[in-house]
Amino acid sequence: MPVVESALTSAPNNSSRNTTSHENQASNISPTVPRSTEWVQQNPQSEESPLALGSNDEQPHNLHIVGPAVTSDNQVLSDYLSSMPSASRGSRIIRPAIGNRSRPVLFTAVQKRPVGLDSNLSFAEERLQLIEKILEPFTSDLVDVYFHKANSCFPLLDEGHFRKQYRENKYAISPALLSGLYAHSITFWNSSPILSRHRRPDGRFIWNLATEAAYSQIHRSPGISTIEALILNIGGREVTALIGNGVLLASSVAMAHSLGLNHSPISWEIPQSEKNLRMKIWWALLIHDKWLSLSHGTPPLISPTLNDVPQPLVETLCGEGSFPEQALNASVYIALIETLSDEIRRVVIRGNNLKIPGAANLRLSYLTVRLLLQRIELEAEKRVRDTGDSRLLNRYMQARRTSEDILILTQELQPEHLADCWLPSSAFAFSTTVSFLLRCALETENSTAGLVQSSSLKIASDLLSALRQHKEKHAWDLGDICLAQHVDVVEKLRAMTPPEDPSAEEVLDFSSFAMAEASYLDQLFPSLWDPLQNVW
Repeated sequence: MPVVESALTSAPNNSSRNTTSHENQASNISPTVPRSTEWVQQNPQSEESPLALGSNDEQPHNLHIVGPAVTSDNQVLSDYLSSMPSASRGSRIIRPAIGNRSRPVLFTAVQKRPVGLDSNLSFAEERLQLIEKILEPFTSDLVDVYFHKANSCFPLLDEGHFRKQYRENKYAISPALLSGLYAHSITFWNSSPILSRHRRPDGRFIWNLATEAAYSQIHRSPGISTIEALILNIGGREVTALIGNGVLLASSVAMAHSLGLNHSPISWEIPQSEKNLRMKIWWALLIHDKWLSLSHGTPPLISPTLNDVPQPLVETLCGEGSFPEQALNASVYIALIETLSDEIRRVVIRGNNLKIPGAANLRLSYLTVRLLLQRIELEAEKRVRDTGDSRLLNRYMQARRTSEDILILTQELQPEHLADCWLPSSAFAFSTTVSFLLRCALETENSTAGLVQSSSLKIASDLLSALRQHKEKHAWDLGDICLAQHVDVVEKLRAMTPPEDPSAEEVLDFSSFAMAEASYLDQLFPSLWDPLQNVW
């Protein structure tokens, strides 16, 4: 049978710490890790490792993966000290299952908190208390909304374990995680029959409180539940916080590497629930890293060659006894990572059956990637073709057709689609689409009359109108960035008046105007910027 061994490290027992305060009750344990994997300090005779890979985040130490060059040295020391039961044990060697040729993985205990930091004060807990005071008496309703709307499309937490712990000992849940869950759920306030009858709290204020709690926990007690809290924060509607989201994502990826989440746990001798937890967190990070990289125009943080976590399966995401609609939701989630089933392919390419939770977001994501590829092809053609070449004009036409598909999708969105789960990166799809359409209009028209009547400018104007309508009628905020950046630009271009005598108008070269001096264009239209331009 495969075994789990322990080696000697400096991991003193911290049982003398005062555990009667309210903060110590609010331990930062991930709600998806069963109690059997925790370090039970009261049982020194336990044969389990004193620190599980998903251990209680309130513990003073954390497990940090050790490089393969050092693993062999520590394994020799572990074998020598295995006959010394009195030795303190704070590291853990995980051997692969029998028949698996992979090398053992060593984790060693490292101290979480900075030396001298008072552990009796928790800023994150204070933020959580303030959030709950604002939301009372609807905190339980927001938990229901989260699992019904968000977690069904973007599975991160184990609903059964979380609800049990929330019901029996809510203060044992990480305050940053619970704060992030509340803030994340406010987006779907009007989707609840109970909550929609009451005034919606200030979501931005609560988001700021949840973000403060997350930053505090990164400093004081980072762990698995901290990564979950950051994922909820990154996946929320604070789409204007580009740098802040980038910092949180980078912190999450760094912690994930430290905890070994980039390694496949399939062959490890740990509970299946812990395997699922580790893989779910890694998949969530991978999705946000790839799509935020596309949206922000920045390099991805996760290297495909430095992780071996397998692709998600419907069975892993849904668990036993799942319903058919849950499996369909999981298929949409899997499509964000890698593959497309036949049914999901029809959703993505044809836009069929957008009633599936997350399907509208997936369709928009597909169109955004298609437009990006067509723009890259257009740039390549411009380097080798003349301005009037038919092949170059065909590239413009293909990209314009994709932009029109984005317009049609936006116009056809119904209230149930707008209230669905959307990745925050979707907000940038509209900005990049309008930016590209304005560029097409300037590069393909050579007169004022042609520019005003350009089909590209017309599509851009219609897209802004659709976003404004969704904002006014349904308070849909994913179009806010696009509206703020491009409304003035489009209105100025459409307000241009061509001369009464078209024959007297001098032929203008708008393409050279648009591309020759970028700083001049920025001065004329200061809100015109395109995050996707950096990915070329």
